[in-house]
Amino acid sequence: MLLFLTRANVASPSALKLTKVPKRFLSLGVRVFPRKMFSALFWRVVFEIPVARYALALSPVPVALVLKPEWALPISLAPVPMALFVILIESYVLNVPSPAARRALISPVEQDRGLDLLKIRAEQVLTRLGAARHPGTGVLHLVIEQSEILRVAPLTYVSIQPDGPEPDFLSLTEDEQTMIAEALFDAAFDEARLRLINAAQNQFVRTYVLDPNSISAHARLAALARSQG
Repeated sequence: MLLFLTRANVASPSALKLTKVPKRFLSLGVRVFPRKMFSALFWRVVFEIPVARYALALSPVPVALVLKPEWALPISLAPVPMALFVILIESYVLNVPSPAARRALISPVEQDRGLDLLKIRAEQVLTRLGAARHPGTGVLHLVIEQSEILRVAPLTYVSIQPDGPEPDFLSLTEDEQTMIAEALFDAAFDEARLRLINAAQNQFVRTYVLDPNSISAHARLAALARSQG
């Protein structure tokens, strides 16, 4: 599930503040919710909140108390088993706890192949965006950040973060967002594939950089032709 970090897409635009580039969100626990509330993407973001996952894991407890009130005392005396149950869910059901097991999720050859492909696609995206924008936009950082939870639908934050005196998130049109999504991921290399690579390498943030001033005249003419077409 892709969430493009632009002010038009998030419920609280004030959360998109940059003091340095690149900025991370998921790995730092910063909550950014999509503007479309109660969508599948919204609930996937909610699932990133640890308290929400703990409540879901322990949801059978209140059900048991309703069905069997006499169990109230034994349950109240069992905080340690409940805590161990939550740890079990977090570590073994939602994730792969062993570093060796995570490295075995995908072969090193496939890791290198996937990252090489992603780099080429990221450079193409940045070139198209940079060619279509004013050269004074500043150095562009394409930041792709993924959730570390492995056993649910992947959650991916994608943003363009220009560097400069006042760094900010680049506003992306609907067409640009569609272009980026289709350029970065397809059936051969999707979000799930990238998540396997990230888990194997324990690196869930990928950043690609391009100076728009280095873009060729040919690429700018192509961008101009697309805008007029």
